Amino acid sequence: MSGHSKWSTIKRQKGIADSRRGAIFTKLSREIIIAAKQGGGDQSMNFKLRLAVQRAKAQNMPNDNIERAIAKGSGAGADGEQLDEIQYEGYGPGGTAIIVQALTDNRNRTVAEVRHRFSRSGGNLGETGSVGWQFEAKGLITVPVNGKDSDEIALTAIDAGADDVQVDSDSLEVQTEPANLEPVRKALESSGVEIENADFAMVPKVTVDLDTKTAHQTMKLIEALEDLEDVQRVYSNANFTDEAMESYEG
Repeated sequence: MSGHSKWSTIKRQKGIADSRRGAIFTKLSREIIIAAKQGGGDQSMNFKLRLAVQRAKAQNMPNDNIERAIAKGSGAGADGEQLDEIQYEGYGPGGTAIIVQALTDNRNRTVAEVRHRFSRSGGNLGETGSVGWQFEAKGLITVPVNGKDSDEIALTAIDAGADDVQVDSDSLEVQTEPANLEPVRKALESSGVEIENADFAMVPKVTVDLDTKTAHQTMKLIEALEDLEDVQRVYSNANFTDEAMESYEG
């Protein structure tokens, strides 16, 4: 339960384009709408909706926007756009496996845009299942250490049902089965631990190391995909070194 977190790559990938994403409120609204549509508008009874709302608030999305999105999804508001959840799979630079999750009201537009981003990067959009077998659906919880005993936090998470805990320099990343994400989150919060982020993710079973040039090309592709309004999340099996990240951001 110590050492460099092998899951930190996912956190970094998620953050690569956060500051550059266009129409972030549109993405967040769509996520809330689809969660409310699938599980109802009561956050206490709909964990997926509660997570979506938490992410929206973390991005300072106005409460009025959040409530309107919940109303649309739960059928209490005016008729809104018909959204479909789609997962695309493909290969990026160096043969990296990439999964793109989207919410769209126009499948033809979205697939064309995603394919164009892959092609422009030197990669290619694959068939369904082409790379998905290289990933597992997991729950991930990020916990800042903040001077607390990391071993105690890890034991609390494991006792509550976590599969694994990786300790980074200033945080812990807790991995769970999707069904155990909420019980583990609640147990950590009840113990007085701050939760920085809790979400579902596609975790690569094995990561691949890239040279600096290929790493930069892959990061650029991830940014281009995340900039698309219809794209909610992008996952890859690339292992970005700290050096590659720093040189790219620099």
